Amino acid sequence: MLKKVLMNRILILLVISCMMSCISNEKNKTQEKANTQKSTPEIKPNRYNVAFLIMDGTFNTELTAPYDIFQHTIFRKGIKPMNVFTVADTDEPIVTFEGMRILPDFNYLKDSLPRIDILVVPSAEHHLDSDLENTQMINFVKRVGDEAQFVTSHCDGAFVLAKAGLLNGKVSTTFPSDIDKMRAMFPDLDIRKEVLFVHDGNTITSAGGAKSFEAALYLCEYLYGPEIARSLAGGLVIDWKLEEVPHLILND
Repeated sequence: MLKKVLMNRILILLVISCMMSCISNEKNKTQEKANTQKSTPEIKPNRYNVAFLIMDGTFNTELTAPYDIFQHTIFRKGIKPMNVFTVADTDEPIVTFEGMRILPDFNYLKDSLPRIDILVVPSAEHHLDSDLENTQMINFVKRVGDEAQFVTSHCDGAFVLAKAGLLNGKVSTTFPSDIDKMRAMFPDLDIRKEVLFVHDGNTITSAGGAKSFEAALYLCEYLYGPEIARSLAGGLVIDWKLEEVPHLILND
């Protein structure tokens, strides 16, 4: 009889343990989902709205370099700072070329986007091939580019701008070893070597890599003046002197 009672108690404990384990697993799944839930950033008024176009294969440096520079404008007094945010064609995390997982702030296919004053197109792994066949993405870049105050690209992001028609009649540049490829793909464009960035009209194209910092600092100097640009550069331990950076400015 005692043995039967003990067995019943053990069985009850096992059932309770299983139930608690299931509840715990469900809570963990709920928490996991909450941790990856998209949270729309606050878009504060009286600021430049700066959208970073991201997708699988985006290169870290071309994204983080200008993002760092522009985001730090909120810590400078007496200027119109920047709201920085990311846009993609998905609500799921994108995975950069180097493996960083980023949850986009806005899905440009379905979300109501804030007005975009500055569009940043970092380079991505397939900007020379399959990304250029993404009609929805190219149309988005064209639509925003036609209305934005500035459109900037880093490294092979220039191929996206070219495909969207935003570089027609303008001078541009791209990643040094891809300049000849860009010239072959877009023979009517004027694409320059031996410069780290080109500002023509409302487009700024850069060689990319670590030189993405220079192109972003130039835009800040253009908007805010050299003192603010040097301050932003100093915060990232960059010795910023525009006159020492090979560049080209046309029709600004």
